[in-house]
Amino acid sequence: MEPASIMAQEGPPASWSAKIAPYRTPKRLRSCFEIAVTAVPLALIWAVAWLLHARGLWWAALALAVPAAAFLVRLFMIQHDCGHGAFFQMRQANDWVGRLIGVLTLTPYDYWRHTHAIHHATSGNLDRRGLGAIEMLTVAEYQALSPVRRLGYRLYRHPLVMFGLGPAFVFFLMQRLPIGMMGQGWRPWISTFGTSAVAAGGLGGLMWIFGVGPVLSVNVVTMLIAGTIGVWLFYIQHQFEGATWKRNSEWRRDEAALEGSSHYELPPVLRWFTANIGIHHVHHLSSRIPFYRLPKVLRDFPELRPVSRVGFWQGFRCARLTLWDEGERRMVSFAEANARAS
Repeated sequence: MEPASIMAQEGPPASWSAKIAPYRTPKRLRSCFEIAVTAVPLALIWAVAWLLHARGLWWAALALAVPAAAFLVRLFMIQHDCGHGAFFQMRQANDWVGRLIGVLTLTPYDYWRHTHAIHHATSGNLDRRGLGAIEMLTVAEYQALSPVRRLGYRLYRHPLVMFGLGPAFVFFLMQRLPIGMMGQGWRPWISTFGTSAVAAGGLGGLMWIFGVGPVLSVNVVTMLIAGTIGVWLFYIQHQFEGATWKRNSEWRRDEAALEGSSHYELPPVLRWFTANIGIHHVHHLSSRIPFYRLPKVLRDFPELRPVSRVGFWQGFRCARLTLWDEGERRMVSFAEANARAS
């Protein structure tokens, strides 16, 4: 069923938010359990990898970076729920758990929480693109650029940059400064610098115990893999075949959630490691729902299951989508835009 028909069938946009509001209450023991089954295996995998590397088995250590990255992605998703105030009922619990996880994910919690809130408030709005989102131009905006700036945008949107160099830049460099919030007081600076300082101190202690080479090589590889997965998930959640973008006069929050956020249907194992973030259309309808309650929303409201659905293999075809065609109201590739222009 198409998102538009869902909205028409179920009445005004606010009705869906009201229907799923009861699922917003987190369960403290369940939240603690999810942290434990994520953080403990990650710590054990890292410890074994460092010891293997120190004994010369660097290839085995780097192989363990793959499962470590999977658990690190899941840990980031817990941090993500904390940022929405969804993981615990007490705000202080959400904030301090989020800050602690941010040291491991190299994501300054308070700064990221603010930029991510902007993303939720503006997702799918062509007139409010900016902080907290992947840059996307319309066909007309792209064609109005100079040749040099067109080349820059094409490089930015190239898969090798977007999912290769991009994650390294974001997690190792960009998030070390409060980009976009540098003039908004001392809090963003404390968040970014504080996270970096604590992370550097922790790495220093681990290097003293296990050695510089084992810790740096294992953790850098882990972070690169996890970062690539994270950027891919963020991309496919909003830039997919069937996604809808609207001008501010037409934009409505719940419509944008259903029409502009995907239901990325992953295999069960990947669904667990990504903490159900693929049920992104429901998450954007109500970001206060803990990730472990999102599947129940789909079970109780099966009409939401096919909305904005993107299959696992189908998702990889979406990497070619780079521009929004306002005339056709769909995402297109550079080749499609050039063919239409000519």
